[in-house]
Amino acid sequence: MKKISSYEIALSALATAIATIFLTVGVYSEVLLFTGYLLSCVALMLPLAKQSFVGYALAYVATCILSLILNAARFFDLLPFIMFFGLHPLINELQLKIKINRWVACAVKALWFDGTMYIVWRFVFAMTTTIAFVDTYIIPILLIGGTLFFILYDYLTYQWRAAVNGLVARIRKK
Repeated sequence: MKKISSYEIALSALATAIATIFLTVGVYSEVLLFTGYLLSCVALMLPLAKQSFVGYALAYVATCILSLILNAARFFDLLPFIMFFGLHPLINELQLKIKINRWVACAVKALWFDGTMYIVWRFVFAMTTTIAFVDTYIIPILLIGGTLFFILYDYLTYQWRAAVNGLVARIRKK
């Protein structure tokens, strides 16, 4: 196993701080919740730019713990990040490293996303939804709408990954 350098530790700490701030702002504002997920996801890509999987794992765990401490009453708002958005950059990086077929990986990740959204709907919205159509057809809605959304989201995360890698590459190590 590769020893983690102080530079990678600093990237992981920075990723943790930024991701926690974005998640907290998203949870408190509610309107910016999804934006908080996205920006936290991008922030967590910092250690991955240096192929630091240990740094990423530590940043992800620390972000989840700190976000839960700061937003304990809003656990269900953090659930999508904990179950999917926080882990998605790592899965994308592993997919590229292991060279898994992108169509197979996309199908598996889309099912993972749809499953996460179903669990969130079941725990959070099913009790409060008064629209019979949604209650009846939630699975087809998630499988079609969720999968279409995921394909766009997955494409954008690869674009963000390239931008983050370029940014980290330009940072000088002293």
